[in-house]
Amino acid sequence: MHLGVDSFVSAVTDPGSGRLIGPEERMEHLLEEIAVADRAGVYSFGIGEHHRSEYYDSAPAVILAAAAARTSRIRLGSAVTVLSAADPVRVFQEFATLDLISQGRIDLVVGRGSFTESFPLFGLELADYDELFAEKLELLLKIRDEPHVTWSGRHRPALTGQGVYPRPLQERLPIWVGVGGTPQSFVRAGLLGLPLMVAIIGGEPRRFAPLIDLYRRAGAEAGHPAEQLQVGLHVFGFVADSTQQAADAMYPGWAEMFTKISRERGFAAPDRRQFDATSGTHGAFFIGDPETVAAKALRVSADLGGVDRIALQMTNPRLGHAELLHSIELLGTEVVPRVAAG
Repeated sequence: MHLGVDSFVSAVTDPGSGRLIGPEERMEHLLEEIAVADRAGVYSFGIGEHHRSEYYDSAPAVILAAAAARTSRIRLGSAVTVLSAADPVRVFQEFATLDLISQGRIDLVVGRGSFTESFPLFGLELADYDELFAEKLELLLKIRDEPHVTWSGRHRPALTGQGVYPRPLQERLPIWVGVGGTPQSFVRAGLLGLPLMVAIIGGEPRRFAPLIDLYRRAGAEAGHPAEQLQVGLHVFGFVADSTQQAADAMYPGWAEMFTKISRERGFAAPDRRQFDATSGTHGAFFIGDPETVAAKALRVSADLGGVDRIALQMTNPRLGHAELLHSIELLGTEVVPRVAAG
């Protein structure tokens, strides 16, 4: 099982000084975080895609190109690329180019996104949410398999044999499907034989076991070998020298993020009791000292019938840069060896 980091590149208010970190400084911090992850032995680093003022990740391919130039070992990827609102031709070209720059270290995780701003921004109808994704995923996979593509659909002009270049260094660019909790999404990924990245942002991870079983059954019935049906998890996480330190560092920014989201969506505002419960033994948050986080990774993997990857989403608008660097260092040097040892 491999461990990684995901980032949504949130705007950050320094907890010590109360100063809002400017976007140019935040980008420099991010690239340092990725470089530290590379040196520390973290397996992967993913960049999300959002089109909101509190995040700086609207152009993840550009960020990943800069990261590729500063690293040598770590796998880099999206977390996720909002394929519903993108042109599959351009997505493939961008990530194939990234694969060449990184010398074969790119993973493309595609999804429908958890926010809706990209739809009006790019002139799309939210009512076409699922149809857009299904059609564009079909085209993206066809481009991956065939340099010259003949294809037609409802939401993009047809291709009549045009070539799509460049081609990636990897023989087949790895394309993962990012999913939430919709059974149809798990079945679709299984039928296509694509690896699955499950976003678990609350509750208990073990409740996803039936959905992951559904994915594996669909893949097996479609004739895909078991080793092709990989499962990854995208979870909130943070590592510190003690579990109390980790929780205290993570909570203020988590509360800020989810208070805003809850207000937008008409939900009750979260509180510390909810946060602590979700950080507990069976909860979805991977927050604690290295031993605690490693033990949770192994336990959750067992609960879900085996997991290939876990990416800790460390985005937090109230987390100091030095604290985040230390957490990434602990993940690579302390948690990774414990998980490898089982």
